[in-house]
Amino acid sequence: MPLIKVQTSVSAPAKAEIETMLKSLSAKLANHLGKPESYVMTAFEAEIPMTFAGTTEPVCYIEIKSIGTMNPNQTKAMSQDFCQQINQTLGVPQNRIYIEFADAKGAMWGWNGSTFG
Repeated sequence: MPLIKVQTSVSAPAKAEIETMLKSLSAKLANHLGKPESYVMTAFEAEIPMTFAGTTEPVCYIEIKSIGTMNPNQTKAMSQDFCQQINQTLGVPQNRIYIEFADAKGAMWGWNGSTFG
């Protein structure tokens, strides 16, 4: 059930480029977490009014959620990997990207009419 959700203030690139980015993020997240990609979900929202450091310059907020525990080595590697990809794909400077990592309890995540816990 890993999820990576990208919200940004910049305009969306072409649909094909978004799909390529989401597929890449999906594969990378599965790899970083050692989980099957068949459970990974991605989401992208562009042109969201946002500020960072008091300005409206390009900014991005990423949520990464997964059942279980992410360790500091994983989160550091993911931060480096995903900040670099978002910078290259969307042009958002890495120092204007926040990532929230959240461990979820299985019972608090529903799927297919049940939960994971």
